Amino acid sequence: MKRFSALFNAIDQSTKTNVKVAALADYFAAAPEADRLWTIALFSGRRPKRAVTTTKLREWGAEMAGIPLWLFEECYPVVGDLAETIALVLPPLTTTDDRSLSFWINALRGVPDLDEAARKAFVLDAWSCLGGTERFVFNKLITGGFRVGISQKLMTRALAKATGKSEPELAHRLMGTWHPDDTSWETLIEAKDSAADASRPYPFYLAYALEDTPETLGPTQDWRAEWKWDGIRGQLILREGQHFVWSRGEELMTNRFPELARAVDFLPDGTVLDGELLVWHARADRPASFNALQKRIGRKTVPKKLLAEAPVVLHAYDLLEHEGADLRDTPFAGRRCLLEDLCASLPPDAPVRLSPQLNFDSWDALADLRAEAREEQAEGVMLKRAESPYLTGRKKGDWWKWKLDPLTIDAVMIYAQAGHGRRANLFTDFTFAVWNGNDLVPFTKAYSGLTDAEFRQITAWVRKNTLQRFGPVRQVTPHHVFEIAFEGIQESPRHKSGVALRFPRMSRWRQDKPLQEANTLDDLNDMLRIYG
Repeated sequence: MKRFSALFNAIDQSTKTNVKVAALADYFAAAPEADRLWTIALFSGRRPKRAVTTTKLREWGAEMAGIPLWLFEECYPVVGDLAETIALVLPPLTTTDDRSLSFWINALRGVPDLDEAARKAFVLDAWSCLGGTERFVFNKLITGGFRVGISQKLMTRALAKATGKSEPELAHRLMGTWHPDDTSWETLIEAKDSAADASRPYPFYLAYALEDTPETLGPTQDWRAEWKWDGIRGQLILREGQHFVWSRGEELMTNRFPELARAVDFLPDGTVLDGELLVWHARADRPASFNALQKRIGRKTVPKKLLAEAPVVLHAYDLLEHEGADLRDTPFAGRRCLLEDLCASLPPDAPVRLSPQLNFDSWDALADLRAEAREEQAEGVMLKRAESPYLTGRKKGDWWKWKLDPLTIDAVMIYAQAGHGRRANLFTDFTFAVWNGNDLVPFTKAYSGLTDAEFRQITAWVRKNTLQRFGPVRQVTPHHVFEIAFEGIQESPRHKSGVALRFPRMSRWRQDKPLQEANTLDDLNDMLRIYG
């Protein structure tokens, strides 16, 4: 645990990528194999489930620290993190412990089977022998909330440095449903013939947002364009007579979209498609809004009624594997031709559709098409260089997303709540309202978009202008107007305003605008009629 905690500190205390890569590479070269494997698992989201409730941890932490529970509860919102609060209030370490990360993880996984007295004894014993960062990491693991700012790309770079293997190969090895319980370091990383299981997807290629005008990309004939759909990015894998559906976040979603099981009837084995999962209504011959798809998200089983109301198809826009051959090094134009041939014979009721490309002979013509994106239930257009291979992760140069400008509305801040972690001493989470006659009606929350200086400024104002407190939430004097940017709007019976926004954030603090000039609920409903 000491070695892993030192690695955690090195990563947490630096913002420099090279420092993080070097620390990880040194760790992977020296740590025991079981610890290396669990480190990869933890950094890629495969963390143990919560072993003890946070309520019990607070009680036991206060008891061991020798302070009343109310004082512990007052400390918690100031620190902003339960694991760190416990680590800070506990007595200083009196012993040392040399047991490994894998030992502690395996011990933690047995805690839920113990009675409460045995769970408490285990936790108190761990707190008595783990100090500093080790104690903090243990607390994170036992709450099931361990997270660290390491991307898959950064981890594969470190593994490549430590093992001498290529980054693309390592990225592919780390995809899929592997777990430290059913594999080894040798099998996952070192084995020369480490065959991927049938379900394993390819690492996704991600695009950067286009910030300049598209004219900077060069001649239009070098580029292909298509709609940037507002759905869920996914890969459909057909291997060994089975089908698998993966999200961009490496979540296996096969059971959530049973319609795609029929793909094995229409497409050959050894096919991997990259595309967008969309609710598709055949009569309208267009995708439904993201709101329709949202009804399917998070459901592990789908009732027949919902299957009929919100049928999902995969809009395929790339072919990554054909007849079992990896096509990622083939130029995009070539992959697209094969994809078009593959989809040419699909019947109308197939669960896969070919995502159309947009015809344009000038950048102005493409701009005109982009302006119609919302009518097509799209967020903008994608631009892909015809000669581009399918790379791993986010790379600049060959793939760009040219999104529509967000929708905006001016709203009044009426509630404020403190943030977490490093922002625990700042008010960063706000509730906004619009006018309905003489009343302010809350309609959304937002917590991003301001600079650190602006957050400090609004925090000082909140503290001086609090009307009421509701636990961690403060009602403030209606005064400040903010421009709220968002990607979409839909009806919502759960909200008092009757609407919900997609990806709301603060785009501007309108200190130039008086309270009375904020937008109205009628303005929101007009936007709902146009864009909902």
